[in-house]
Amino acid sequence: MTKRCIEAKIVADSINSRGCRITTFTVVFPRFILAEFNTHRAFSRNSASSRARPFQVMLKEVRDDPFIPIRWMSTHKGMQGTDYLDEAESKAAVVEWLKARDLAVEQAIKLDQLKVTKQLVNRLLEPYMWHEVIVTATNFENFFALRAHADAEIHIAALAEAMLKAYNLSTPVPLQFGEWHIPFADHMNQMKLAFLVDEKSSFSTAEQVEVLKRSIACARCARISYRPFGSEDCYDYAADLKLFNQLLNGGHMSPLEHCARAMTDDEWHASPNNSCGNFRGFIQYRKQFANECRIDSRVEKKKFLLK
Repeated sequence: MTKRCIEAKIVADSINSRGCRITTFTVVFPRFILAEFNTHRAFSRNSASSRARPFQVMLKEVRDDPFIPIRWMSTHKGMQGTDYLDEAESKAAVVEWLKARDLAVEQAIKLDQLKVTKQLVNRLLEPYMWHEVIVTATNFENFFALRAHADAEIHIAALAEAMLKAYNLSTPVPLQFGEWHIPFADHMNQMKLAFLVDEKSSFSTAEQVEVLKRSIACARCARISYRPFGSEDCYDYAADLKLFNQLLNGGHMSPLEHCARAMTDDEWHASPNNSCGNFRGFIQYRKQFANECRIDSRVEKKKFLLK
């Protein structure tokens, strides 16, 4: 089993004619820094789910390839520390960390034997888990400025530095007005997609293929919740399209944010700050659907008098 580490890979990188860049990463990092990562509201993201992944799968990962801190900082006041344990102390810390992992595993197994849901049992394993996320944004600079920094927690700093390096090495693909940024599209088989088009449709084969690509990409982004990246040998387009329709019918729209269309000139001038959702210069795919933000009739409408 290949040991995991903090890493960042770009799966799609685009730039529109106005110079707005949109980039999609897949990243791996320790589960315990997820909350810090999620504080960055410019990001659209989907990630692995402790609710969705089977307990036995999570258990094997934590046993075979647990997250172990990359360095051991000494106790300190406040949020930032500068001193680290020496080599001998660090080795002792690893031993104690893995003992804690073993205890968590032992108790998780006992709860599983009691038929407790994986949604709870998996939580005990989270401190020792690696975590996978797909993230798309048009602005990473604030994240880099805050997290690829000496004052940041060392694990999120390592992630930010890996993302920054990949970002600077990547050359975005130019998009004209109305063209689409579609993660994973480079790996899709055009001929197989062409067999799925409706010959009776008023749309051309090329137009239908582009819609299929977006649907499949959205399904791939959603599937990270229960299946690691790279775990599939080939695309199952029928399964992807079925999952995409389930997302639409269930109102689970966040996976539809990673595909985005370069704004037309009219859209650019009509939108506040040239933005759509959390993207600048691009229209998220979810915005094409009327039910992309559902309303709950159970919310009481109250009138408030302003004094």
